[in-house]
Amino acid sequence: MVNLDPLFSPGSVALVGAADDNDILRGRITAVMRQHDFAGAFYPVSRSSETVQGLKAYPSVAECPGPVDLAVLIIPAEVVAEEMERCAEAGVKAVLVLASGFAEEPGERGAEMQARVRELAERLGLAVLGPNSEGLANLSTKLCATFSPAMETGDEPLVPPWRTSEDDHGHVAVVSQSGGVGFSFYDRGRPQLLPFSHIVTTGNEASLESLHVVDHLLDDAATGVIMMFMEDIKTPELLQPVAEKALRAGKPLIVAKLGRSEAGVRAAQSHTGALAGSYRSYLAMFRRFGIIEGRDQDHMVDLAHGFSCLGGRLPAGDRVGIFTASGGNGGWMADAAVDAGLSVPELDAATRARIDPHLPAYGTSQNPVDGTAQVIRQLGYAAMIEMIAQSPSVDAVIAVTTARNPTGWRREQDELMRIGRELGKPALLWSYTLPNPAVREIASRAGLPLYTNLRNCTETLAAMAGYRAFREEFLKPVAVAAETAPETAPETAPETAPETAPETAPGPRAEAEAVLAAAGPLLPEAEARAALAPYGICPAAGPLATTAEEAARLAPADGPAVLKVQSPDIPHKTEAGALAIGVAKSEAAAAYTRITDAAQVYAPLADIQGVLVEPMAPPGLEVILGINRDAQFGLMLLLGLGGIHVEALDDVALSPLPLDERQARALISDLKGARLFESLRGAPAADVDALSDLMVNLSRFATDHAEHIDEIDLNPVRVHAAGQGVSVLDALIIQRSEP
Repeated sequence: MVNLDPLFSPGSVALVGAADDNDILRGRITAVMRQHDFAGAFYPVSRSSETVQGLKAYPSVAECPGPVDLAVLIIPAEVVAEEMERCAEAGVKAVLVLASGFAEEPGERGAEMQARVRELAERLGLAVLGPNSEGLANLSTKLCATFSPAMETGDEPLVPPWRTSEDDHGHVAVVSQSGGVGFSFYDRGRPQLLPFSHIVTTGNEASLESLHVVDHLLDDAATGVIMMFMEDIKTPELLQPVAEKALRAGKPLIVAKLGRSEAGVRAAQSHTGALAGSYRSYLAMFRRFGIIEGRDQDHMVDLAHGFSCLGGRLPAGDRVGIFTASGGNGGWMADAAVDAGLSVPELDAATRARIDPHLPAYGTSQNPVDGTAQVIRQLGYAAMIEMIAQSPSVDAVIAVTTARNPTGWRREQDELMRIGRELGKPALLWSYTLPNPAVREIASRAGLPLYTNLRNCTETLAAMAGYRAFREEFLKPVAVAAETAPETAPETAPETAPETAPETAPGPRAEAEAVLAAAGPLLPEAEARAALAPYGICPAAGPLATTAEEAARLAPADGPAVLKVQSPDIPHKTEAGALAIGVAKSEAAAAYTRITDAAQVYAPLADIQGVLVEPMAPPGLEVILGINRDAQFGLMLLLGLGGIHVEALDDVALSPLPLDERQARALISDLKGARLFESLRGAPAADVDALSDLMVNLSRFATDHAEHIDEIDLNPVRVHAAGQGVSVLDALIIQRSEP
């Protein structure tokens, strides 16, 4: 990996293609760079002008009066490769390519030029960002190498002066594949007085990718949170190590991923493949590694605002105390908090006893604490926030305010500054009126994030609580290792070990391997169960009936049976009419004939291996459990509610492999209908223990035989009452055609 310091923290910059005319991009970037007092040397390079916007210009990078760390190229795409070579000869270490006309254009020419940029970057050892980038900004050095109008800030400082201290580690970095989106985060964050450290737009990513940039920025001391706008990941193997590095550093990644709609999902032989989809796979990876999904620009800016102000004191739980002077808005806030997954408990008696003497008769201290306008005038927000925060019943406080009139805020500014420094729990402000800029500044100086969006306020608090809990769980192995380490151990905490599946005994693994090796591309239920049985996923199937008489003989005498045609050419028996359920022994022969005839009509050339005849399973909650090979992230486990009706319900959750018991239970909780596993209306709870064991065993099977597996479909799986296990009612394995 090349050194990225010359790209993001250069001592000198040459702008190749600088121009006088501010109506064109070459002139606009020159003006933007000149507007800010960049800490290093700036050299305009122009072959046609001796001066550019009042600065001496140079005909080439080689003729600049000093060494150049970073060359910014805003020149035609056709000459970028030549200029890169000249830059390397002149000792340039990094190149930012703003030119467009590469792989984003139709036809082969643009792709060929982009491949050339990549080849030169590797051969010349250059740190190359772009092409088709909108530039980058390093706010600490005031380097604004971009033509984005968001950076035309006039006399306003790039970062609020009170947030530029070396001790402030809550700055926000932006890494975006889209230039316009990347700088829009900055444009929307500045009115909230959010401090930014970097804005980096990666464009086509011919060489450096977004995750390379994130990896570098995680080492920046000032950066405390990173926002990403992601179209795709070109090197999926980068996601896990970068995300884990961010978790260890306690620097949240807030990511918006394009591709929420799944138009064009392929018609799959298994339900699992059709349900997975690339966007869901991305979300599964995000959940596995503690990445916070952003909904839109304002949502992401608001999330970053909370972490920026309160990253050092995230809530220890999801219990929130609410203070309001407006009863209606306090109730609205309580509803929004519950919608976000927070709880609003009644305050403890001791805290209420401290609060009650300050309330009028028509106020209430139960939670939300409705202090009315009278309490605001007499005590102020700071005192009420502090009293509520002292309650052992809450983990955080939200104050519902009107930030329109700055008079009262100025009066208690010192107290707000004090609680901003000393309060042990996070406090957030929501203004139901548009804030006065003076109030925004007071709140920012106090380190109290001020919101105007009700939903974003509560979702930020929920995200902070969830992130803290996730990170503490992630760091547990590190904490244990640190406790047992000798006193002379180095101060740096050890990294967590990479996730691996537990070892499988040679016997079961070899047994399953033999079944897979002998089978064809698609294993119907009987063959699939033979492969899965050694892992305890389901019992092996009994003998197949090949005649109506055999079906009658194999049918149980003491209860109804299910008959299922076995054929690698009929993956979905229900659709083919190749399934009979609730069949009495006396009806088995006729059922056999009926379903085999239906199968031959449905697929006349199908290879029908026989009919599986088994007792019907007892009742239970039906789910689908499967494995799907994602094009980017490899094998993923899918869990969904509804069994054969899962497509209609669309209630599914995915996870990368391997999967342990804790992760299996978390995946069950991720389902929208997770409460169905609980005891409801007198019905027994479902056997979640057995389901999680099944998920872990399936994960182990798929991990052990990853080179063979494309898809596995256990559908439906019936989860019986607690203590009574699960039944796999159907199974299908699709093997990889090409390893």
